[in-house]
Amino acid sequence: MSAIPTDARRIAPATARNRDPILDVLRAELPASGTVLEIASGSGEHIVHFARALPHLRWQPSDPSPDARASVAAWTRAEELPAILPPIALDAADDAWPIGPVEAILCINMVHISPWAATKGLIAGAAARLPDGGLLYLYGPYRRTGMVTAPSNEAFDEDLRRRDPRWGLRLLDDVSALAADHGFGAAHVIEMPANNISILYRKLA
Repeated sequence: MSAIPTDARRIAPATARNRDPILDVLRAELPASGTVLEIASGSGEHIVHFARALPHLRWQPSDPSPDARASVAAWTRAEELPAILPPIALDAADDAWPIGPVEAILCINMVHISPWAATKGLIAGAAARLPDGGLLYLYGPYRRTGMVTAPSNEAFDEDLRRRDPRWGLRLLDDVSALAADHGFGAAHVIEMPANNISILYRKLA
């Protein structure tokens, strides 16, 4: 068993379960070079795992929470990963992001645990910063038209809405319509473990 960090590093148990399946998708989809921006980096464990496996890319973590940014910075120091840039304060819902163009954007497990305004901001911000063909990658549980939502996801949705009525599982069609309005192509959906999905949007020329 790994030792529990005694510094600012946080541990999210789900990360250990989903980081390798996500990495398998990213290996095939990320560009050969450039900067990858992660929105809502949380504990920082995902970006550390990806940067360790894909050190040829520059990794830009971000989060609106100071505690989350401290965790990311602590993980980066502990793992000695020069490919990870210092975390920046970024709220996806804000109109202005403190970063310019990037080659790819990742957002893992944020869309359902945030107001819809955050998803709108995410899509708009990604459209403004990605090049033609650039990747916007989303991961998490979603509702899908014509498909029965897993009981575990239904229970998760109810819990989220109890915690904050602005939260909850989003309908994939709604997210894809928003992406299309901002110049992205159709969603490429990849089934993932534990009733989650990877969603890949490419910015159209």
